[in-house]
Amino acid sequence: MIYLDHAATSWPKPAGVIKAVQEALSGSAANPGRGNHAMAIQAGRVLMRSRSRLATLLGVENPVDIAFTSNTTSALNLAIKGLLKPGDHVIATMVEHNSVRRPLEFLKRTQEVKVDYISASTEGTIDLSRMKSAFRENTRLVVCSHSSNLLGSIAPIEDIARLAHQHGAVLLVDAAQTAGAYPIHVGSMNIDMLAFPGHKALLGPQGTGGLYISPDIDLVPHLHGGTGSQSEELEQPKVRPDRYEAGTPNTAGIAGLGEGVREVLAEGVERIYAREWQLTQQLMQGLAEIPGISLLGPALGQPRTGIVTFNVRNQDAAEVAFRLDREYQIAVRAGFHCTPLGHETAGTTRTGAVRASVGYSTTAQEVDALIEAMQQLYKA
Repeated sequence: MIYLDHAATSWPKPAGVIKAVQEALSGSAANPGRGNHAMAIQAGRVLMRSRSRLATLLGVENPVDIAFTSNTTSALNLAIKGLLKPGDHVIATMVEHNSVRRPLEFLKRTQEVKVDYISASTEGTIDLSRMKSAFRENTRLVVCSHSSNLLGSIAPIEDIARLAHQHGAVLLVDAAQTAGAYPIHVGSMNIDMLAFPGHKALLGPQGTGGLYISPDIDLVPHLHGGTGSQSEELEQPKVRPDRYEAGTPNTAGIAGLGEGVREVLAEGVERIYAREWQLTQQLMQGLAEIPGISLLGPALGQPRTGIVTFNVRNQDAAEVAFRLDREYQIAVRAGFHCTPLGHETAGTTRTGAVRASVGYSTTAQEVDALIEAMQQLYKA
């Protein structure tokens, strides 16, 4: 198989990641923080090692400000529902994933939270002037996808952070498409909360992710329960990360995540981004030469993450993806990519689109194989 669906989940996982999971299951499978025997202590070390590597990668000063979650969706729900109160106002954008939109719409229905979605160009460029004019006295939160999972466009996080903080709002960044694939430093970028997946560009297993929470922010915990600390107290402990990590953690998965982060750090995020950008340019150029194919997102030569989304004139997107899979063993994703707002922005709400996404293991030969397959299938 030629796997070009890295925006959903990276594959194949590095050998070191698989080994780390196996070693955790065989050598440190006790409950971390729930005992003082050797294996429980070793399990705790696994979590702290992974947390520390993530802090290094993301520019987090104190690793305990990173709470492990099961995925980005869980992290976003913790951030959004843990921060907002009835009557608060939120600013989001028209390129958000349903992991942002659905929690916001839920709070809009149930707690009278007000939400404004800021428009973007068809290429995914956010209208900052409209964002500036959208702030109200009760604006509590600005939520922004760092990179659209449909268009690959990259948001100007520093500019958005400046606007949010000028108006006393908190900035939450959805880094589902950028953590491990694009440089992030929460300190220099003035990010208050950052939700990230473990299973995409960080190369870890599915069922892993996390949320960076500024030490100045106290969220209402998403879960209440056992933490292994302050067990005599009725309330969830205040100490981090225990406050946000009730229940037995996915120690084996987090071990794999830590090894994935180690590999990303060794390679260098800047180098990873440069290579993936080059692959997207190669793919865009090849597809653009095929009559009837229209590309979405930033133009050739512009910054973007490793996502190339396209449509073929008079062809159903799902049929294109199906044929690539069955006839050429090339895995891409078709449909609406859990972002109806993004498709509304791109003008593809009726058609959906085909998304090919490159990743850490993608080669130029694999990109050429997709171009050749599309030429054979659809070139006039």
